Amino acid sequence: MPEPTKKDETENESAPPPPEKTTPQEGGNEKGKDVVIREMTSSSDEDDTSVSTPPADGMSKPAERKDSVWSLGEGAPEESEKRDDTQRSTLFIEKPQSGTVSVGGNITFIAKVEAKDLLRKPNVKWFKGKWMDLASKAGKHLQLKESFERHTKIHTFEMQIIKAKENYAGNYRCEVSYKDKFDSCSFDLEVTESSQAAPSIDIRSAFKRSGEGQDDAGELDFSGLLKRREIKPQEEEPEVDVWELLKNANPSEYEKIAFQYGITDLRGMLKRLKRMRREVKKSAAFAKGLDPAYQVDKGGKVRFMVELADPTVELKWYKNGQEIRPSAKYIFEHKGNQRILFINNCTMTDDARYYVTAGDEKCSTELFVRDPPILVTKGLEDTSTYVGERVELSCEVSEDDANVKWFRNGVELSNDPKSRYRIKVEGKKHTLIIEEAAKNDTATYSVMTTGGQSEAKLSVDLRPLKISLALEDQTVRLGQEIHLKCEISENVEGKWYKNGQLIEASDRVKLYHKGRIHRFIIPVSAVDDEGEYMFVPDAYNINIPCKVHIVDPPKLHLDGLGENNTVTVVAGNKLRLEIPISGEPPPKVFWSRGDKMVTDSGRIRAETYPDSSCLVIDAAERDDSGPFRITLKNEAGEDTALINIKVVDVPDPPQAPNVTEVGEDWCIMTWEPPANDGGSPILGYFIERKKKQSSRWMRLNFELCKETTFEPKKMIEGVAYEVRVFAVNAIGMSKPSMPSKSFVPLAVTSPPTLLAVDTVTDTTVTMKWRPPDQIGAAGLDGYVVEYCFEGSISTDLSEELGEPPFNLEADEWIVANPELTDKTKFTISGLPTGSKILVRVKAVNAAGESEPKYYPQPILVKEVIEPPKIRLPRHLKQTYTRRVGETVNLVIPFQGKPRAKVSWEKNGSPIDKNEINIRNTENDTIIFIRKAERGHSGEYNMKVEVENLVDKATIDIQIVDRPGPPEVVTIEDVWGENVNLSWKPPKDDGNAAITGYTIQKADKKSMEWFTVIEHYHRTSATINELVIGNEYYFRIFAENMCGLSEDATMTKESALIAKDGKVYKYPVYDDFDFSERPLFTQPLVNTFAVAGYNATLNCSVRGNPKPKITWMKNKVLIMNDPRYRMFSNQGVCTLEIRKPSPYDGGTYSCRAVNELGEAEVECKLEVRVIYHGVINPGEPLSLAGDNQLHSGLSFFRLLMDGVPPHIIDSYMREVQGDKTEGK
Repeated sequence: MPEPTKKDETENESAPPPPEKTTPQEGGNEKGKDVVIREMTSSSDEDDTSVSTPPADGMSKPAERKDSVWSLGEGAPEESEKRDDTQRSTLFIEKPQSGTVSVGGNITFIAKVEAKDLLRKPNVKWFKGKWMDLASKAGKHLQLKESFERHTKIHTFEMQIIKAKENYAGNYRCEVSYKDKFDSCSFDLEVTESSQAAPSIDIRSAFKRSGEGQDDAGELDFSGLLKRREIKPQEEEPEVDVWELLKNANPSEYEKIAFQYGITDLRGMLKRLKRMRREVKKSAAFAKGLDPAYQVDKGGKVRFMVELADPTVELKWYKNGQEIRPSAKYIFEHKGNQRILFINNCTMTDDARYYVTAGDEKCSTELFVRDPPILVTKGLEDTSTYVGERVELSCEVSEDDANVKWFRNGVELSNDPKSRYRIKVEGKKHTLIIEEAAKNDTATYSVMTTGGQSEAKLSVDLRPLKISLALEDQTVRLGQEIHLKCEISENVEGKWYKNGQLIEASDRVKLYHKGRIHRFIIPVSAVDDEGEYMFVPDAYNINIPCKVHIVDPPKLHLDGLGENNTVTVVAGNKLRLEIPISGEPPPKVFWSRGDKMVTDSGRIRAETYPDSSCLVIDAAERDDSGPFRITLKNEAGEDTALINIKVVDVPDPPQAPNVTEVGEDWCIMTWEPPANDGGSPILGYFIERKKKQSSRWMRLNFELCKETTFEPKKMIEGVAYEVRVFAVNAIGMSKPSMPSKSFVPLAVTSPPTLLAVDTVTDTTVTMKWRPPDQIGAAGLDGYVVEYCFEGSISTDLSEELGEPPFNLEADEWIVANPELTDKTKFTISGLPTGSKILVRVKAVNAAGESEPKYYPQPILVKEVIEPPKIRLPRHLKQTYTRRVGETVNLVIPFQGKPRAKVSWEKNGSPIDKNEINIRNTENDTIIFIRKAERGHSGEYNMKVEVENLVDKATIDIQIVDRPGPPEVVTIEDVWGENVNLSWKPPKDDGNAAITGYTIQKADKKSMEWFTVIEHYHRTSATINELVIGNEYYFRIFAENMCGLSEDATMTKESALIAKDGKVYKYPVYDDFDFSERPLFTQPLVNTFAVAGYNATLNCSVRGNPKPKITWMKNKVLIMNDPRYRMFSNQGVCTLEIRKPSPYDGGTYSCRAVNELGEAEVECKLEVRVIYHGVINPGEPLSLAGDNQLHSGLSFFRLLMDGVPPHIIDSYMREVQGDKTEGK
């Protein structure tokens, strides 16, 4: 049997398939050995036109083989799922690219999805081949990771293959879905041996088809020849018959053989193999049949020939099932028993399956059409240019609009819109364009086609720089603008320097660049702005310098003087006041007192020196007190100041001191400085004490006390004492102060007990303790709580000494409560998260602080987040009803840490706090209405937020009042002793349902009202047993849950009960028309379902005649499908979906039709998959408590995700059963 044509082909690697459509043929071509493809002659009774059609609603997935690692198994590829392209939308912003890895190496594939328009994280799945989900294969050699960048809002998904093996090679796919959006991307993995040379490519690369038309129809894809390749000499290798290998191999080895020998159309190979395995029967019609396959170059001619056993049999030729008619392209010849078909000028559309029929028998073959290689007719040329110029690198190829690849230093360039490289194609001319060349664009650029390549070097240099306008030295007055300007020959950025330090633009320093001009501006100069400035253009080794000099006006330096420039002198002493001055040039100095100038001679005189000026007063007198003015002048300006001279004396006595703390034999006393210090600062104080019943004072200090606090010691406990204070300044000692209140020394209490931690948050720690065991006669005033951070000086010292930190005196103890607390519980706030603190507590009474009580261990300041949970009381889950004027006081407890934030809304709008009071605490919220009004009725929405977690609750409050009276009451008829009344319900129902009516009658003569009927529900009534001959009026009250209406509506006319001759006339009623077109009283609701658990959709409809109900999915009628059950009972329509899968999600609609019309409602169903306790992979949860389920999934989170409670309950029982069996 002749073999198909075989021609030499260069090594190729097919480009990754486009993500818009994924078919089994889309895998990349593997590098394999040259193989001659042989195919056995087709059987004459073989049905070549039959096509296996997959189910419309999805693929039936074959069972996986237990002994396969990542094998495709024995399932037929043609039964794979085909997803509707209309549901796809672009979600990827970065798709995984094909890659190559050596055996034992690692490789990572990355996909990125933008989350800007997504409300939650999308679902991402990784597949090998068509259906193998790699989530179940994660482990030692495969890891799946994901991350989210909050500032860019991008989800990143990674698939990492570790220590790759040869059977890992093949086609992979990444799928991302979000609600009704879907996107997919295929990529290839090639696993190579580092010691093997890359083999060449043969006709097997042609098995990649477009997949359009018939199963075997389509064009060959030789685009893989444009991939990066190494030009190596072809090596002759022995031919291998792939057909024989596939026939004799185990089905689990099919994929490995296909990857090893570069066969990407595994689907077509398996179909041919299936036909070859059939028993070959000897053909009675054909003495010689067609060859298994033919190959021809594009534009060439091919010849098909069969030999008939009976030349009289009618013979027909077919292409993809269509009969071929004679034409200029298709030529038929008869030579004896031979029948020949010629196909001229072959194109890619001629690549198809052909067969010939003779009677009831047929013979088939395959024709492969190959594109000729594309040659580079005009190569690239070396180019030199300058930075910023436009660069074009052009070449010409042998065919128009050919597929050409561009490379930079061996790396392929993409024609992405975001890339700075643009590729332009004009017929045979291909151009690479760089709009603004940069220095780093210098490289070797190359172009490659299927039949050749060319390369050239691009050199990008800087233009020579010239200085058109240099910087100039400037002298600037302090506070004025500094403006530096320079101009260079090129439009480039640059940097400014001052004294060698880089200057950045700020609110004070302005940097401008416009074209070739650069400006440096400081609107308000300072003394520090003086220096050497320099401008340095970017990328050039050149600088433009200048100097800036700041002129300093005269200035007085009064830093050494007191407040308000006051100088004090003791009467009779000499004053010499020296004032430092500055200024350039040296300023002139003028002293004056009032309008009189101070000269350089006399008792009061001025002395001037180069850097200072002195005011001298000999034998100061009290009259010398007052302001003196000093003035400095030079050409830059002037400066002036007032200096107050004050003559001082001894101070006034202080006020009576206060005793703040009392100990066993000591006390602490404080006092205020005297109101008048005599014009001189207080130098210190002398303290005296005496027993209250004694008159002898004893001085306690012989050295001045500099503070206003003193601690007298060595007193007798239980004896009353008094103390007083003397103030001393430079002039002398004041008179004594008034004695203090008497006090008695007392002892402190014992330390507090049972110190423990109550609660901890991210910034607070709450401590609790018990009172001291021994308090004493002085009582207990309160407690002081102190803390220090672990790692302070005391704790470091304790580690050196080998002692616990609470046995040493810490240097950094911080008082948590500035004021004493009388409670045995306190919260320390403002702590940094993650720190560790030591805590101690002291008891305080009139005698002072007790010994501290330490907490034995450091406390970690960190709180575990507790999700918010609103514990709505049961009576608030229904409508909360109150009458007008009553008080509404609702307490709603909740939980959530840390810092739960509570917000309220009424009917979707913020609550007016002037009408409704809201009070929030850490554990509950209170809504209070002092006097309820009907306007307070509505839906109140409560929301509790803890960081990103939210819980919501809705409270329906109804404020009701008594209703208004009914509308017009009419006497419909009077007969015998009966009166028929009718009325309309009241316009104002009091915001509550009308529960009934009370009807009263009154005789026209007496007009006394009597109740006839109470709690009557209808709006018409018949009053019986009336007195004949009387005339009656009637009135009606409306009634609701609050009671009767305040007013009643009375009949305008009276009813006379006639004595005789009155015949009742029965009214005539027309038959009521119950006909009605269909109307849905309860629509379908969007819902979620869990894969594997039955889901139901419910709605209710009314109509007369009874409407016919039909269900549809995605506008397609649901009929005779065993996965769906439809019920209709008393107008309630139900659709049950048995064990739905993710592909059962979509838009479901219910249509009701009768002879009067039709109605339709629809909803969306989303099916979620639970993987080991997590809904939607990538969203793990970990909640503590009794509601925790398998792998951290909680009842709360499933309920928040919309899963029906009965499905959650079923899932919990299943998980509990698995745990019981595991034990």
